[in-house]
Amino acid sequence: MTPAELAGGPPATQTYADALLDHPSIHRWLALARRLRAADHVRPWLLDSCIAGFVALLGVHSVFRPGVPGDAFGVSAGTPGAFLLGTVAVQALPLVLRRRAPLTVFAIVAIACVVQLTELVTPRSDFGLLIALYGVARYRSPRQLAATVAGTLGILVLAMVRIPSFNQDRPAGMGVFFLCCAVSSAIAIGVAARLRQAQLVSLAERAARLEVEREQRARLATIAERARVSREMHDIIGHNLAVVIGLADGAAAAAAADPQRAIETLHLISATSRQALGELRRTLGALRERPVGDADRVLLRPQPGTADLDALLDRIRVAGTPVTYTTAGDTSALAPGMRLAIYRIVQEALTNTLKYAASGTEVTVALDVDDTRAQLTVEDTGPEAGHRPIVQDTYAGQGLISIRERAILAGGTAQAGPRPGGGWRVHAVLPLASGRERR
Repeated sequence: MTPAELAGGPPATQTYADALLDHPSIHRWLALARRLRAADHVRPWLLDSCIAGFVALLGVHSVFRPGVPGDAFGVSAGTPGAFLLGTVAVQALPLVLRRRAPLTVFAIVAIACVVQLTELVTPRSDFGLLIALYGVARYRSPRQLAATVAGTLGILVLAMVRIPSFNQDRPAGMGVFFLCCAVSSAIAIGVAARLRQAQLVSLAERAARLEVEREQRARLATIAERARVSREMHDIIGHNLAVVIGLADGAAAAAAADPQRAIETLHLISATSRQALGELRRTLGALRERPVGDADRVLLRPQPGTADLDALLDRIRVAGTPVTYTTAGDTSALAPGMRLAIYRIVQEALTNTLKYAASGTEVTVALDVDDTRAQLTVEDTGPEAGHRPIVQDTYAGQGLISIRERAILAGGTAQAGPRPGGGWRVHAVLPLASGRERR
């Protein structure tokens, strides 16, 4: 081990490799390779044309260069020039289409090689067969590649039989080994490029899929937030407007007989409106993307819960609707989310009572909490005979949907419907699955 390794540093081979990769020449070659790859992606025909021209130049050089004794690549002096140039052209020119039709190009180049071998001619343009074989390995299926490999082996056998110079002045089998290594290299490079391309395509598809999933999650989160805000707005505006309308009707009726009571009612209308405005500001403030500043913190308050039911019911009583509220169990031990759900369900049930029952209606609210569940019941006696609703609700039925959604979000169920003796009844069961539901 080197002193650096004994001191706990990186191995010497790793240090040398890092130094080699950091060499400016390596960076220049890598930059050149990236530029060539980008140019090939834009104009693939240009590189294929250069490859075809290079193979043609090798063949033409062999045609006008006499054969050297012991050289496996050569042309005898008695071979017609037109035949040589024709076969070289057939071997080189189809390589321009090696990507679009690799099997056809391989077949044409292989036939040209067989024709040359039958005439004992081996120009260096035979190198085109390896390029065509690479194209099949790169762009075609493994089954088609197996068929082309079998054809290539047949050509190699023919070359060993027809060209005795492969074994002249060489150890036995050296020519076969050389040709097999060349064929194996072409196949290996083609398969490696194919696998790399498949991996890049897979990564691109995965990135696109993840982007779509991210957009879908963001869209679903936006829809869920809109539904939550819509539900909060419906509960806040619907309830407070119903209370304000009831108070305004009571103030108008008492204005002549009891002016002092009318004034108190108007003050209550003002307080209710301010409370509704504050809740709206809190709800809309949740939609802001900027951090909450010190000026905004003054407007933020905890969400209402079961402890705020008394104040809620007092406003209903002032509006002229008698309300009886009873509880059983420890309501203060409920989780904040459960308290908010109970408050909103009671608020929505009372809002419906004010809208459709109005004066003369008596309301009973009962909350029973035990170790496993919280049961909430809101009942009213119904409107008087001949009474018409004080509010014409354009979104009829939204209140009942909101009640059910609140119960479902809390893990429970809610039912609403007419009572057997008249009036309306809302009953919700919210389970307390474990101690984690409590504070």
